[in-house]
Amino acid sequence: MNKQQLLNQQAWIREELARCADFWLKNGWDHENGGVYTCLDRWGKVYSTDKSVWMQGRCAWTYSYLCHVYGKKQEWMDFAKSCLDFLETHCINREAGNRMYFTVTADGKPLRQRRYFFSEGFYAIANAEYYGLTGEEVYLERARAAYEIYWKLYRGIGEDPTGMGPKTIPETRSGRGLGLPMIYLNICSVLRRCDPAHAEEYNERSKVCVSDIFTYHYKPEMGCTLENVGPNGEFRGDVTEGRIVNPGHDIECSWFLMEYANHTGDKELHANAQSVFNYAINAGWDNEFGGLLYFIDCKGLPPEAYEHDMKLWWPHNEILIASMMAYRDTGDEKYYDWFTKTLDYCKAVFADPQNGEWYGYLRRDGKPTMPSTKGSTFKGPFHLPRSLIMADQMISQVLAKA
Repeated sequence: MNKQQLLNQQAWIREELARCADFWLKNGWDHENGGVYTCLDRWGKVYSTDKSVWMQGRCAWTYSYLCHVYGKKQEWMDFAKSCLDFLETHCINREAGNRMYFTVTADGKPLRQRRYFFSEGFYAIANAEYYGLTGEEVYLERARAAYEIYWKLYRGIGEDPTGMGPKTIPETRSGRGLGLPMIYLNICSVLRRCDPAHAEEYNERSKVCVSDIFTYHYKPEMGCTLENVGPNGEFRGDVTEGRIVNPGHDIECSWFLMEYANHTGDKELHANAQSVFNYAINAGWDNEFGGLLYFIDCKGLPPEAYEHDMKLWWPHNEILIASMMAYRDTGDEKYYDWFTKTLDYCKAVFADPQNGEWYGYLRRDGKPTMPSTKGSTFKGPFHLPRSLIMADQMISQVLAKA
């Protein structure tokens, strides 16, 4: 361990976190309608006023979590509350079983409803985190109601009240996606921390998620974790969808699994979670230009997604969390090497110390797409600040052991 190097890395991370938190407070907060704008250019100027429902929940969670870790600041609390209020007033389809929209206008008129239910998941963690700060029961009630909606849809308990069916005709093809169990596993983790009274339920559902990931998606014989599989985990090697590996998703999943393994004391699960990380980063790292490729084909065949060789911000955020967590937990220097390699890459190509926040979308060679953006419907104050907060905490824990 190079203690001075760790201290230097931590200092940069803290500076970057401050720039990131200020960027969204200054540029994203909609003081007129409430909530957050996330379609921001390099300098923080709004280029589209449509609002992502995911990002209202994610932003509320982030600024609540900042308060949880670093102490309450009124502007952080107020920003989180603004997003929560906007969600409650505008983003819930009351006529469709309280399913949530995907996008709304600046003043909250519904634009899109999507079949998947991640909006509900981010709403759940936002309300739970804010409940943890305030103790106001209404936020816990909202969190648990959304948590239950996600669970029922994930487990196929009843019909989707929106009436939207699966993407494909189920008589022809049905299957499983990695995103559903892995995101719910993280939701369980947040709710368990904020609502320990229901820990038993969160633990039981976490076990289901872990089982689904390893029973169906984890393929050690193939050296990967598959994004999409058949109903019983079947490998569909004859179609591109069946061969997709999303290395960033797998790496994010790996630290969700490590976190749960630490909670339960399950060393075997932790070792398997490390394998998920190892497979993903070894297959996905671009040895020519650096950084993590967005999609790869597990057979080395052409990926269908146009953006497959781009470098996106969030997979690199997940590497920072997962590699530092694995290093903290195992002491294996290879994980610290991945952390340092990734941090150096991010400093060189993603970070913008003059304006704050990170570029979201880079070409394979590491140059920002033109015109460069700091936010979009899918990019807001979540992956980056979460990774910086967690890396800061974990570096402190590593240094405390030294």
